[in-house]
Amino acid sequence: MQFSRIPLLLSLLHSAVAEQPSAPSPISAPLRELPWAAGGLNFLHTTDTHGWHGGHLQEPQYSADWGDYISFAHHLRKRADDDGSDLLLIDTGDRVEGNGLYDASNPKGKYTFDIFSQQQIDVITSGNHELYLSNTSNREYQEVVPDFKDSYIASNLDIYSPKDGKIVPLAPRYRKFMTKNQGIRILAFGFLFNFHGNSNNTVVQLVQETVKEQWFKDAIHERDIDLFLVAGHVPVRDSQEFDLIYKAIRDVHWDTPIVFFGGHTHIRDFRRYEKKAYGIESGRYMETLGFLSVSGLSTGKKGDVVAEASPKCERLYIDNNLYSLHHHSNTKESTFDTEIGRNVSKAINDARSKLKLDHTYGCAPQDYWLNRAAYPANDSLLTLLDKQIIPDSFSDTKRPSIVVTNSGAMRFDIFKGPFTIDTTFLVSPFTSSFRLLKDVPYGAASQVLQLLNNEGPILLEDMVALAGADEHMPRLADLMPLLPPVGLHTLQRNTRTAALVQGSAPQWQLPLTAGDADKPLVPGYTTTDDAGSDGDDTIHQAIQFYDVPNCIGADIGFSPTSVAGKPETVDLVYNEFIQDWVLLALRYLGQTYEKADTREALEGKTMTDVISEWVHGHWGCEE
Repeated sequence: MQFSRIPLLLSLLHSAVAEQPSAPSPISAPLRELPWAAGGLNFLHTTDTHGWHGGHLQEPQYSADWGDYISFAHHLRKRADDDGSDLLLIDTGDRVEGNGLYDASNPKGKYTFDIFSQQQIDVITSGNHELYLSNTSNREYQEVVPDFKDSYIASNLDIYSPKDGKIVPLAPRYRKFMTKNQGIRILAFGFLFNFHGNSNNTVVQLVQETVKEQWFKDAIHERDIDLFLVAGHVPVRDSQEFDLIYKAIRDVHWDTPIVFFGGHTHIRDFRRYEKKAYGIESGRYMETLGFLSVSGLSTGKKGDVVAEASPKCERLYIDNNLYSLHHHSNTKESTFDTEIGRNVSKAINDARSKLKLDHTYGCAPQDYWLNRAAYPANDSLLTLLDKQIIPDSFSDTKRPSIVVTNSGAMRFDIFKGPFTIDTTFLVSPFTSSFRLLKDVPYGAASQVLQLLNNEGPILLEDMVALAGADEHMPRLADLMPLLPPVGLHTLQRNTRTAALVQGSAPQWQLPLTAGDADKPLVPGYTTTDDAGSDGDDTIHQAIQFYDVPNCIGADIGFSPTSVAGKPETVDLVYNEFIQDWVLLALRYLGQTYEKADTREALEGKTMTDVISEWVHGHWGCEE
């Protein structure tokens, strides 16, 4: 199906205003300056936006929308043209799933594909979320790739063509181009990590196999390259995929500069591979616009210019709000908006209205935090889920049951106040339903949660090896929220904290929370990476994250603390996304079940359905 294109609509909207009408005003805060490379190469980077192109309507520090980003990029491009430097825009995937603007439409992405395409992007790649469902990856191939033409790169990703069923590259394998003003000769690749959870209409080739392909060998042997650009939905740190690509390039070009643009782990990070190789990762959910500058590169346009021994590379993580965007573009309210930026903001508002995203199911009586509260606790979202929402939603179950879900099924916090259609997709956007195994021996079923949480004498990684699981198991990290990674945060009870604070490893940053009028700084991201602790454009007050389990569970219809109340068998219910892990845990515990032994539970309702229905029935709003 070909969606209606947006340019005609945009040409009719001249009275639009930038930013969403309901967006809160940004809070003024001390800012660091943009490390612009005059006469050099500058980049803007987005990743893991997950449909948040309307901005954050409950958090002022991230309240700018995609139209504002378009205006911001316009001003920086003009600055580049004026001083003879270059600006390139990069996006490294996961643009879908996670916001009502994308998820509430039928088909999903009905409006966001056109809205997103209004930004001029120079290198764009797929993430894993573009590949979970066949119709999503088909639309990526039929809509997004044509929108961006040669800028879309898929070095290790193929698709079975919807037209004839033949397997073809999702997009070009690489791109060689020259920058507009400096004439810097760039060879760009676009990779996805070694992902196994894709739908069967796509094929993700392992990176270790891709670098052996003849086309890749031929590409990296190209001469007259000033810079290798590797964009990918891959973490920049501790990733074998980027390390393999780095080594493959270095085996051929021992000193040509390389820049990596990563994603997937939803963090701000900058890695220095060595003096001529760097990588940046730029957060999540349109909270962060990553900025990277490189000066001292050689140029094909001026062949007599010799590159510096070590090009200078600097980074800045920009809080996505108009206070920051005005400052870094040297504009003000009256000069910032561009026509296309205003029109895109208006198109976003129109789409939100058509989707009724502000329709209220109920009102949250308080804030519930995914990672910013300890678990269990009264203000923990996971506690709300396993103590109230799941037990109430499964209260009609006629047999004793154990219900298990991964904490990664929950993606964002609940703020006090209206809980809307939009909120349901912010909190849990996934389409996985619940599955059921009947009459599982209680002794085995009661240990599944412990195994999934890596507790006890055996770890989940060990269980995978002992049970002989294949390489297509989902990654352990997929069971849990992506921010923060297990054990890597500033919580004082973590034994690794001291090393992190001392700088031997990056200190994972912390997200915005409610401010305190008595404190001088706005709470928010406080990132320490390979370039130091000055990377956040806004000087923030640090806040804490707390460890949360991979999975949570609830016992329904019996008391696990009562010996007499423990049944011989239970129905084991779980989020379908973790089915492979559940079956593996049971196999390790001596109970072998196949997928064919499972059945649908709760009439096929998703976690999104469960949460929205519970809120509608339990949270009212005061008049």
